[in-house]
Amino acid sequence: MRTTRRGFLIGASVAAWTFGTTRRAEAGGTTDLGAPDLDVRDLDLPGDRALGRRMTLSIPRGLDPTKAPAPLLVLLHGLGETGDERMGAYAWLERYGLATAFARLGRPPVVRTSKRLDFTDEHLRAVNEELARTPFRGFVIACPYTPNVNKTANPKAALDGYTRWIAEVVVPRARREAHVATDVARTALDGCSLGGYVALEVFSRRPETFGAIGVVQTAIGAHRAAGYADRLAAIVTAHGARGVHVETSTTDPFRAANEALSAELTKRNVPHDAVVLPGPHDQPWLREVGTLEMLRWHDRRFRSLSVRNP
Repeated sequence: MRTTRRGFLIGASVAAWTFGTTRRAEAGGTTDLGAPDLDVRDLDLPGDRALGRRMTLSIPRGLDPTKAPAPLLVLLHGLGETGDERMGAYAWLERYGLATAFARLGRPPVVRTSKRLDFTDEHLRAVNEELARTPFRGFVIACPYTPNVNKTANPKAALDGYTRWIAEVVVPRARREAHVATDVARTALDGCSLGGYVALEVFSRRPETFGAIGVVQTAIGAHRAAGYADRLAAIVTAHGARGVHVETSTTDPFRAANEALSAELTKRNVPHDAVVLPGPHDQPWLREVGTLEMLRWHDRRFRSLSVRNP
């Protein structure tokens, strides 16, 4: 594992829509994928049929409504699950290892689950030493369907509409459904591959909604790195510090673009964390280490806010 530490700072009218229905996670024969750690809820939401009307909400079991509200992370999935709303809403749970990563972090020591060496011995030791010092707390996680905006007639308009849906429907519904913090600092956004690209676009459009942005193997071209760095730098200037996380892997076809994004952020003095882990761009990598490291980063950041604001 190679880790680069870039600093860390905390940094149509939706009003006419009505809130949708709640289901337990049973659609398509799926059982409760989060048991015993997460209460997974399957939610129908109002929205544009072409952009999204469904999400899963994973709530840590035992969340105490009498205590401080939990942070919220919104996760966007990749290209492979854009063809079906149900598949997209369950992508992180069924394909990317979200529930198992949550359980592994909550019940250390973390052990290797794959014969591949995406998780090295050195990395395992470092993770378990940190978890021994500072146990994983967890947070509420919203996983909305993510459309393939590039296949729409007007990608810019699709991104505008999807951003409104995330900021004005997904986040408020998560806050209604669970005991979730309402402040910007404790609301974060992340995405994998295509979802990383969409997350950058959503965050750029509504920076007042999220206190942090993360991307995992984000599917952008290296030539776009400078433009996104400019946008993130402008957000920090206008809205204050934000947490920024860039995660990629050694044989990720988008590695150069992710590293270019980190380099451009550094040029603009935008504090961020960047990490390059062993492995390819695939779902087994996410299940073994990619999702786990993404969750650890957000947990560290949310924890730092608690320390600063007890």
